[in-house]
Amino acid sequence: GRINTRYNNVETYFTLRKENERLKLQNADLLNKLKADFAWPDSSLTVVADTVRIDSLEQYRKFLYLPAKVISNSVNSQQNYLMLHRGSSQGVIPNMAVVGPDGVVGTVVNASRNMSVVMSLLHRQSKIVAVLKKGSGFGEVTWDGIDPKFVTLSKVPKTVPVVKGDTVVTSQYSDKYPPGHMIGVVESVADDQVTSTYILKVRSSTNFYSVQHAYIVKNLQKAEMEELEKAIKKDQ
Repeated sequence: GRINTRYNNVETYFTLRKENERLKLQNADLLNKLKADFAWPDSSLTVVADTVRIDSLEQYRKFLYLPAKVISNSVNSQQNYLMLHRGSSQGVIPNMAVVGPDGVVGTVVNASRNMSVVMSLLHRQSKIVAVLKKGSGFGEVTWDGIDPKFVTLSKVPKTVPVVKGDTVVTSQYSDKYPPGHMIGVVESVADDQVTSTYILKVRSSTNFYSVQHAYIVKNLQKAEMEELEKAIKKDQ
């Protein structure tokens, strides 16, 4: 009986690993379906591959989610990084956004064939465009290098009503982060006397002490956006 119990425990352990991998892939597939970022939120849309058709108009999917496993992570430095088990051979390139099951994780800064390095949200040089979920309060999220559980949302106009408990999410103006991804919840509100704006202390929705899985986000329209930006600069 003891042998059978031990055998079952071992079998369950390896079965759970396989189940976790299956769920991770399934979640990525659901994210790709639910967060396609189409322009028209209409239940009557017809989705075909990576496009959606309305009458004779076509809106292309903007973001693609690639599941990855976290194989190393740091939280106690001023410049924290994560390493993911997915690299250039699986479509990863620098400057891609990385999110987790609970919210924003960071940005890819380097990639080898099968691994990639991510600048954590807990990095002194990390900057993310964010907004309050209720629809206003556009600002910039940074980390002060003190407490891994909190980040700072600055440059929020005082004309915006903000209270403790408000949700902070990624902005639609980011070129790499899909809009609406959770960053955290407002813990406290303070005045910035220099700029006459608010400085918000935000409790990160991602627990960086225990993050194990992530999704690398590929902007499928980034090349087109860069071409337009180059054309504008050339005309100027």
